[in-house]
Amino acid sequence: MYNELTEVDIKKMQEEIDYRMRVVRPKCIEDLKTARGFGDLSENYEYKAAKQELRRCDSRLRYLKKMIATAKVIQADAREGVAGLFDRVEIEYEDEGDTETITLMTTLREDAVNGIISKESPLGRAVMGRRVGDRVLVKVNDDIQYYIKILSITKGSDDDSLPISSF
Repeated sequence: MYNELTEVDIKKMQEEIDYRMRVVRPKCIEDLKTARGFGDLSENYEYKAAKQELRRCDSRLRYLKKMIATAKVIQADAREGVAGLFDRVEIEYEDEGDTETITLMTTLREDAVNGIISKESPLGRAVMGRRVGDRVLVKVNDDIQYYIKILSITKGSDDDSLPISSF
């Protein structure tokens, strides 16, 4: 399996890897050495916390490296008038009549609370490739589904203003 990422996604992940290798990991190792000097390791909370932080850092590094290694680089190639990656799409929820503007993004930079929706989410999949005026069924699962209407599409571009997700 591969991860669909943009060149900006990969650049941001590589920057985080570099930062963690140059700054975060050496600090974690130094904190671990300092905590080890506090005495009995079986009752040394500082040692356990420093060890846990080092494991968390190493885990994040493995995750980022695996994401880059399995990445398939994608481009925003949607035609004019068709919803695609990085586009801002104004939608109306048919049942409530509420409107919302969402931005379609890669999974790595999604932030649903702020309207940045993954192209792989149920809503993102439903909107991708659609046009203004389309009535679209968003199927969350077998029990939950709803209709939306696409009101407008504003073409966007990939920039590095959005941070990548952390865990």
